[in-house]
Amino acid sequence: MENYLKQLPKLAKDKHNENKKYFDKLKKKPPKNLDYQMQEIHNVVFKKIDCLSCANCCKTTGPLFTAADIERISKFLKLKPQQFIDTYLKIDEDKDYVLQQVPCTFLDHENYCMIYDVRPKACREYPHLDRKKFNQITALTLKNTEICPAAFQAVEEMKKKMPL
Repeated sequence: MENYLKQLPKLAKDKHNENKKYFDKLKKKPPKNLDYQMQEIHNVVFKKIDCLSCANCCKTTGPLFTAADIERISKFLKLKPQQFIDTYLKIDEDKDYVLQQVPCTFLDHENYCMIYDVRPKACREYPHLDRKKFNQITALTLKNTEICPAAFQAVEEMKKKMPL
């Protein structure tokens, strides 16, 4: 997996133009059952890819933290929300709460999340392959192909299953 992760940004870059054209066509004329097909692709891809052997998302990017995330995680950590914010978060250029640093503070040495049961919504949904109205997040998916092997594999699978 480690070798593959090193190659992933180049693989994604090599496929970027092809994938962008594919997604541009997809946005113009999405298949009627796109969300259903994406759910199927999501299931197939995640049978092959073990997030615990990767955790590249946790090592290289940070999620957005909603107010609900902050409340839930603070309670779990037995901190006041402001203490949690001051200790772990910062406000980014979009005025969103994000981690002060990556890799994620809550990722342990075996790639387990120490706050898994209360993790942020963005983490629970990542890489967003099975999200409804998938055609609205193609730009995000394209970006995620550089980080997440599952996202990369899913896009390759999409092009096979749903040629445009």
